[in-house]
Amino acid sequence: MAAERAIEEGALGRALPLLTPGARRRAQDAAADAAVLDLLDEELESTGAAQDLMTGGFVPRIYERYWRPALGQVAKGLTGPGMDEEIRIARLLLGLQPGDGVLDVACGPGNFSRAFARAVGDSGLVVGLDASRTMLERGSAELRRSALRNLVLVRGSALELPFIDDSFDAVCCFAALHLFEDPFAGLDEMRRVLTPGGRIALMTSVQRQLGPRGPLKPITERLSGMRVFGQGEIVDALQARDFTDVHQRLSGLVQFVGGRLAAGEAD
Repeated sequence: MAAERAIEEGALGRALPLLTPGARRRAQDAAADAAVLDLLDEELESTGAAQDLMTGGFVPRIYERYWRPALGQVAKGLTGPGMDEEIRIARLLLGLQPGDGVLDVACGPGNFSRAFARAVGDSGLVVGLDASRTMLERGSAELRRSALRNLVLVRGSALELPFIDDSFDAVCCFAALHLFEDPFAGLDEMRRVLTPGGRIALMTSVQRQLGPRGPLKPITERLSGMRVFGQGEIVDALQARDFTDVHQRLSGLVQFVGGRLAAGEAD
């Protein structure tokens, strides 16, 4: 009973009503002090070399401080936004307010998730989801140090989100959509869990002049496991999924895209 009360009072307890019935049963069996709620029985199939790096042991240890800032700056260009600015862009696109419920898809070690948790305050709730055990282990250590009580980390699939329909006010997916086996199925899932009027924020790849073209493009994508989206591909995909007020910002080989799900349009 004490363990059940601890779950009910923490971030995990607040997240339980958002889970699908099967995921909820599994979560209720978890230890009250579990740092990560694991909803996957096995490792997801790799999409290529890039994803293998994210699920290994080395990159997660240096991801937040060194890997992501350095690699991101190369992709965004020397004049592109740094990590602090990226977080600011995500918060602006999401229009975060106290009390919001936020899903951070492919959260990695949770650096954006923690920033969102501070933005929505104790009355809000942030769920960071990733498929990498090693990323989430790193994130759980950072979460303990932060003492945030409105953030829960979940190991799950972005292509089969373990949440009921209309469960979040905002969904973020930065630096990951291009790694998904089926990115548009991922967008379908993000739309499904958004409430009517909910906001989405994406940062992903974009085709620019210097990027691979012609027959080299699919070869490069297969080898790396990274898809390069056309300049209008993500904007069109959001608009086809009933998102309005869609904004796009290009920076080097990266695009930032945000939109709002039309009121009454969630599944």
